[in-house]
Amino acid sequence: MQPTDPHFEALLIYLKESRGFDFMGYKRSSLMRRVNRRMGQVGAATFQDYTDYLQVHPDEFAALFNTVLINVTAFFRDTDAWSYLSKEVLEPLLAAKPDDSPIRVWSAGCASGEEAYTLAIVLAELLGLEAFKERVKIYATDIDEEQLNEARQATYGDRELEAVPPDLAERYFEASNGRFAFRKDLRRSVIFGRNDLVRDAPISRIDLLACRNTLMYFNAETQATILGRLHFALRDEGVLFLGKAEMLLSHTTLFSPVDLKRRIFRRVPRPYARPGLTFTDTPETDNQAITGELDRLRDEAFAASPLAQLTLTSDGQVATTNRQLEKLFGVTSRDIGRPFRDLDLSFRPVELRRYVEQAQLERRVLRVADVDFQRGAEQISLEVQVTPLAGADGSLLGTTIAFQEVTASRRLKYELEQANQQLETAYEELQSTNEELETTNEELQSTVEELETTNEELQSTNEELETMNEELQSTNDELQNINDQLHASGAQLDQANGFLETVLASMEAGVAVVDPDLRVRMWNRRAEDLWGPRSTEVVGQHFLNLDIGLPIERLGPVLRAAMGPDGTGEEVAVEAVNRRGRTINVRVACTPLRRRDGGNRLEGAIIVMEVGSAEPV
Repeated sequence: MQPTDPHFEALLIYLKESRGFDFMGYKRSSLMRRVNRRMGQVGAATFQDYTDYLQVHPDEFAALFNTVLINVTAFFRDTDAWSYLSKEVLEPLLAAKPDDSPIRVWSAGCASGEEAYTLAIVLAELLGLEAFKERVKIYATDIDEEQLNEARQATYGDRELEAVPPDLAERYFEASNGRFAFRKDLRRSVIFGRNDLVRDAPISRIDLLACRNTLMYFNAETQATILGRLHFALRDEGVLFLGKAEMLLSHTTLFSPVDLKRRIFRRVPRPYARPGLTFTDTPETDNQAITGELDRLRDEAFAASPLAQLTLTSDGQVATTNRQLEKLFGVTSRDIGRPFRDLDLSFRPVELRRYVEQAQLERRVLRVADVDFQRGAEQISLEVQVTPLAGADGSLLGTTIAFQEVTASRRLKYELEQANQQLETAYEELQSTNEELETTNEELQSTVEELETTNEELQSTNEELETMNEELQSTNDELQNINDQLHASGAQLDQANGFLETVLASMEAGVAVVDPDLRVRMWNRRAEDLWGPRSTEVVGQHFLNLDIGLPIERLGPVLRAAMGPDGTGEEVAVEAVNRRGRTINVRVACTPLRRRDGGNRLEGAIIVMEVGSAEPV
């Protein structure tokens, strides 16, 4: 028995009741590990906290299901097993079937569709494209709707197609928007739908059933339930294809190994009881008297049948009833000709109308077991069989419904089970050694399944990391391009600055550039020679606060004119003292510094100071 946490079980019940996802049959160890991983991502400390979080954040359900349902699959996964399946199993199976007979395949737990399309490729190679399209139907099912939507798109990237041989990839995939799409004409033979292996009815009359690395997520009891459904789904010679971590050593009454190493098994035929009466056509005779006697005999035999029976016409009207039916449900010959849907029997004790429609549509016998019915003070158990009646030409004549009381048989079955339990108890000591060996084998098998589950989780995580790495690499390439552009722009800027400095250094006049606040932005070498202060000493200083030989009070009006709204350039001749203390005449010109885009806003002013012989004003 697996140890359980009541709060964790309460969380599973909440998921089942609120969203219809039943994880009760999953192995608790791997299931709790994946739920804990999601809890850590949202910051939930306990299972109770996480249940509260789910109630407040409905979007969290999708993230949780994506974490729990590990959808790891690939084309031609375990290549050796696929090769053996194609040559040693499918070739003989197809050769034994008539050339025009349909071939039905079921891919259970198909995830994003790679396994279903691999089956399509293998069968198309064996049958040829035209025969494949005419004969093959592949039913691909999964519990995850998001994965099914992805599978229906049938588009994959380079990484997914690495396992497909190049010649097969060329024949079966077409380039589409940077990805590869499975051929549309073959895709019509692959039908995707949601199916819960634990709760939903299986697909029937299957020749090949691929259920790979799905059973290993369930506990032993749930595995047994699923395997019973898979056994029912397969034809007598049907083949079951499992994953490498799934053995079926304790289910030899259902499946026998074809190749244990490659996990390929064949269905073991097992008879199913079909209670009820079968009616067949009787030969015609020319003797009307004998015919009448036979008709009365058949009517009386039907009326006296120990089974409660009812016959319907093809359009759903009551055709015949018998005494046992009247005794059990109160339906009499007076109800003949009434629509069946008007009778209480059509929906009580069980909804029969849908079974009648299904039996007529599929032309097969349907059985409804374990129907409880209250007959007075006594509760009895019934088994209902719905049988379509067809004529010699295959046309639908009607439907017969038979009710068999199985109360006694169920009681005997219970007593037999009790006797078997007592018998098993008597032989417990003799079987102890064998049970210990089986227990050890099951523990080893469980360990193998757990390791395979962990491996798939790691593979899924690795794929996520590879995707993140590719995104980071792409971002790094973009940043490198931007860095290269910045380097190129910087080089151009350095070149422009160097050229500008060369021009200013080559001028015979002193030049100063000021910003709108009259703070010095540039001071050339000739200005240093005239007045003494270096460029590093004056850049950032207010021009009118500089301690140089210029009469600053004479320059104020000129600077204000250049920096005014009209931005007019002016010049003035003044007497100044250079850095050697000599008196010189200087012509000072101020020109406004405008923006490159031609706007009215001024960037500052250019002050040109040229030594001349003009008389000061």
